[in-house]
Amino acid sequence: MTPSLTSPVKSGVRVSDGPLTPYIAPYRAKLESLGYGPAQAIYHLRFFAKIDLWLLRRKERLWWLNEEKVGQFLAQLRNKHPAGYRGARSGLRLLLSFLRDVGVVAPKSERIASNPSQRLADRYRVFLEEERGLDRATIYNYSRHIDQFLTEQFGTGPIKLRALGTAQITAFIRRHTPRGGRGLAAQILTGLRSFFRFARLRGLLASDLAAAVPAVPGWEMSGPPKHLPAEAVQRVLAACERSTACGKRDYAILLLLARLGLRAGEIVALQLDDLDWVNGQLTVRSKKGNGWASLPLPIDVGRALTRYLKVRSPSPYRNVFVRGYAPHTPFVASGPISVLARKAIEKADVKSARTGAHVFRHSLATEMLRRGASLDEIGRVLRHRNPNSTAIYARVDLGALRKLALPWPGGVR
Repeated sequence: MTPSLTSPVKSGVRVSDGPLTPYIAPYRAKLESLGYGPAQAIYHLRFFAKIDLWLLRRKERLWWLNEEKVGQFLAQLRNKHPAGYRGARSGLRLLLSFLRDVGVVAPKSERIASNPSQRLADRYRVFLEEERGLDRATIYNYSRHIDQFLTEQFGTGPIKLRALGTAQITAFIRRHTPRGGRGLAAQILTGLRSFFRFARLRGLLASDLAAAVPAVPGWEMSGPPKHLPAEAVQRVLAACERSTACGKRDYAILLLLARLGLRAGEIVALQLDDLDWVNGQLTVRSKKGNGWASLPLPIDVGRALTRYLKVRSPSPYRNVFVRGYAPHTPFVASGPISVLARKAIEKADVKSARTGAHVFRHSLATEMLRRGASLDEIGRVLRHRNPNSTAIYARVDLGALRKLALPWPGGVR
């Protein structure tokens, strides 16, 4: 007899007495604890019921459920029920995490390896975390391009890195760098260079393929940094809606960008423990230089943070900023911060050549220079390790530069 969804349960869906069935009630409780409403919980539990039936029909042991088998289920669901596929991938990722937490599925480190490409990419991720000490966002930004590179080059077959040459590397770069801006191109190229160094270190490569990866042309010194005038920054802040929890969060993020010049990645990494309310200080952790810095917490920034934290959605994570929808996870990478900045600039109807989060950092430095701060002071505020990073702001003060220019022969003094 073919199993079917026939067993009613109190959780709002009908399940199939499969290996997952005993865990439906605690899973629903988990969803509720993460902030999912009743309708959202039912939506996730439907995926629970579908994969439970799939496991029952295949006579699969629950312990060996992993990303590969979830991928097989998703492929089948997409082919047979495309209308019911939406949201399945993220929903089942959450389910798999729950099952590992309760100890009924093998830990991720013990999962069955799917194919050589994914095994090598996982080794590279472990290297970035344990030996390079990089943060989660950086590991994600590098490794996602390596996943794609290895899959395109080798598929699910054996890995033959020694057979790679500049032609394959160049072709991959040409395929993928045009779809984004300079930042994405730099991320892809840096990830490839880092991976090839890892592969050579592990003896998987004999030649230095990292040297075959080109560099993104840098034009930082060709002109003044793109920035917003001080009045434009104020317009952006004034236009930010602050009546909702997400609005309060976005306003606090914009203030951190505008008042302290934080990088988007530093905002993503900000933890609740980094806020020292007694001494009015903020600890900033930066992947650049693997260091940290203690900054004074301005009154308006502190006030915006407290107003947000009072309405921040309950979350098991210690990150200051979490997503506005369940399960209220932290941002994985810096991209959403730049998107938030772009939307805020557009909403304020401010015209700018650059609209990412970094434009506020340039704007802060430019305003400091115009108020008489030295380049050394600006470098300390922005936490630059290289003086050349601060030197780009020298071209902003054209009046001061004119005093240094030599008179043109035959010109008017």
